[in-house]
Amino acid sequence: MDLERGGGGGGYLDLGKKKGSWWTVVTLAYQSLGVVYGDLSTSPLYVYKNTFAEDIEHSETNEEIYGVLSFVFWTLTLVPLLKYVCIVLRADDNGEGGTFALYSLLCRHARVGFLPNGQLADEDLSTYKKMDGGGTATSPGGAAAASKVKKLLEKHQVLQRLLLILALIGACMVIGDGVLTPAISVFSAVSGLELSMSREQHKYVEVPVACAILVALFALQHYGTHRVGFLFAPIVVTWLICISAIGVYNIFHWNPHVYQALSPYYMYKFLKKTQRGGWMSLGGILLCITGSEAMYADLGHFSQLSIQIAFTSMIYPSLILAYMGQAAYLSKHHIIESDYHIGFYVSVPEKLRWPVLAIAILAAVVGSQAVITGTFSIIKQCSALSCFPRVKIVHTSSKFHGQIYIPGINWMLMTLCLAVTVGFRDTRRLGNASGLAVITVMLVTTCLMALVIVLCWHRSIFFAVCFILFFGSIETLYFSASLIKFLEGAWVPIALSFVFMIIMYVWHYGTLKMHEVDLQNKVSIDWLLGLGPNLGIVRVRGIGLIHSELVSGIPAIFSHFLTNLPAFHQVLVFLCIKSVPVPYVRPEERFLVGRIGPKEYRVYRCILRYGYRDVHRDDIEFEKDLICSIAEFIQFNISHASGTPERPEKNNDKMIVVGAGLRLCEEEEMNPDDAAGPSSSREIQSPVVRRKKVRFVLPESPAHINTSEREELQELMEAREAGMAFILGHTELKAKSGSGLIKRFAIDIGYDFLRRNCRGPAYAVNIPHASTLEVGMVYNV
Repeated sequence: MDLERGGGGGGYLDLGKKKGSWWTVVTLAYQSLGVVYGDLSTSPLYVYKNTFAEDIEHSETNEEIYGVLSFVFWTLTLVPLLKYVCIVLRADDNGEGGTFALYSLLCRHARVGFLPNGQLADEDLSTYKKMDGGGTATSPGGAAAASKVKKLLEKHQVLQRLLLILALIGACMVIGDGVLTPAISVFSAVSGLELSMSREQHKYVEVPVACAILVALFALQHYGTHRVGFLFAPIVVTWLICISAIGVYNIFHWNPHVYQALSPYYMYKFLKKTQRGGWMSLGGILLCITGSEAMYADLGHFSQLSIQIAFTSMIYPSLILAYMGQAAYLSKHHIIESDYHIGFYVSVPEKLRWPVLAIAILAAVVGSQAVITGTFSIIKQCSALSCFPRVKIVHTSSKFHGQIYIPGINWMLMTLCLAVTVGFRDTRRLGNASGLAVITVMLVTTCLMALVIVLCWHRSIFFAVCFILFFGSIETLYFSASLIKFLEGAWVPIALSFVFMIIMYVWHYGTLKMHEVDLQNKVSIDWLLGLGPNLGIVRVRGIGLIHSELVSGIPAIFSHFLTNLPAFHQVLVFLCIKSVPVPYVRPEERFLVGRIGPKEYRVYRCILRYGYRDVHRDDIEFEKDLICSIAEFIQFNISHASGTPERPEKNNDKMIVVGAGLRLCEEEEMNPDDAAGPSSSREIQSPVVRRKKVRFVLPESPAHINTSEREELQELMEAREAGMAFILGHTELKAKSGSGLIKRFAIDIGYDFLRRNCRGPAYAVNIPHASTLEVGMVYNV
């Protein structure tokens, strides 16, 4: 064992908004085409086909087709362009976007947390910064309005629960979209085969081909996006050029005056003539904006400016030309052969149909990939914030942080996707289902965004009301048109969301109850101090790591353990791993370390803080980081006691933030006297006894280490050499006798089943079973 001095330090990759040259922005804009816009760019495959499926027919006057084109143009202009590109993209959470980014911002500004384990020290995190108004000037009455709304949310728990439920509904619909979008995108792309073969042949080919592509798509997920990602942008760019060129050709060849339909007057004429049928057809028009939410959800992988440039320069004009071209073709073809439907491929010149079909299938796969990856991401965020059971998460790239793969969720999505594809077998019902999922997520974003405008941007309530009335009325109109198709496919996202909502809420409710009983049964610090330096028991060599969800006090499992066993380790560490409502926590701010009791007790508390997009460490380096954080805490006390300038860490309840200023060097040694060899009396080989030689590499410091601090560091190294034991609580919740039926079902059946079948704590994945102790307790709630 040695105490060394030497250089130390580490680097940190800033995961906030990316800033750089114009070339960097253009490069990011190009890359975003393949990741963000795959779904949105393939919508021309099925919009007109779904709109004219049953509810309306286009006549010789072209009022119907002109009205649909007008609706498509203004919907694309108002929702993706105005709402998302111009407004919502500004509401980023340290560069991150999505439903939980908005909810995270609201939690921080109104102090509405997921679990009651927040600390004042969390607000000192560099990523906990408050939003400054979205780049706009704060209105005079904005601060007063924000204060009123904040007090209202903090005072009423009902409003906090409604806010959580709203965020969970958005997350559930994103998962439902992960099931439906691959199905409708691939099925619509494959439907082009109907123009190249007879109807009898086509009905036996379309579904199997679509299912085969979907199986291949999900089977390749474990390789990660980065392995094939370089192909995504060229495929989408080729597809956009293709549909733009076909659109321009159709406009000039069939109807150069189709641009007149861009006037909003044609929307009025359309609804006046078609009435209820036209209103119901809005569910098909809605599909032109599927994938718009991805612009905001994928904000963390790119930048606000790059996404805006990509949409305004490529996506928006290409889609407008594509829809105008289809409308121009349909305006001159009022009688479509009965064997075929109105779709994208009928407007493609016959000689180009096969190449376009191949490009469309590739583009549909790219769009599906983006939605699947987004589903993985939202589930990871929900799990990190205790709103979804812990699942196995595989990070497929060491360079690109957001690229993850969740095996269990992947195969579940594939099964559900194949089920709806085989069950529906047509884009009309798939479109009804997908449309409802998409518009629900948009409505959730609109509601949360209205609160962000007041709470985070400090604008007046008038602006928030205008925002929610304008965009909310548009989305409510589409929502009602989708909901009326409940029996024709729209029930699927509702059913899926209902199941996932029950899972999420039961898990969150059970986790909350577990935390409440931990707080009620925790042991006071005075009890520990009353035991004396040896805690009233024999202290053996080694480190005892006790996992707890508490940020203060002694967990009940520790007193339960001491009651039944007469010995414990010479160094005790109470470890709490918690999530904070920020996307990332810098490595140098992750560990919050303090001491429990006097120095001679050798009892420490260590709190690890993770953001909802952070990678949880589950390898051997976790142990080293933990020991180094405690050693640095000891060193900080040395420096502070020696009169050196105080480091800029923040203090909260005698706990300090420690970074990565120390390095731990470990070398395995084999005792030659205990080397393996045949026994004289048995044929069983003796085990090889290995021990670790541990030493700390300390940064240069003028501080003098006195005897007591040196002994403390020395004892920490000795304990590390002796090994580490992990004490995990195996707590069961049971509903009290006399509890209501819903509570008994949620606790005794739902939460118990989920807890037994989910993964354990992330850090415990690679812990040897020989080093793990479980302390069982039963709580009645």
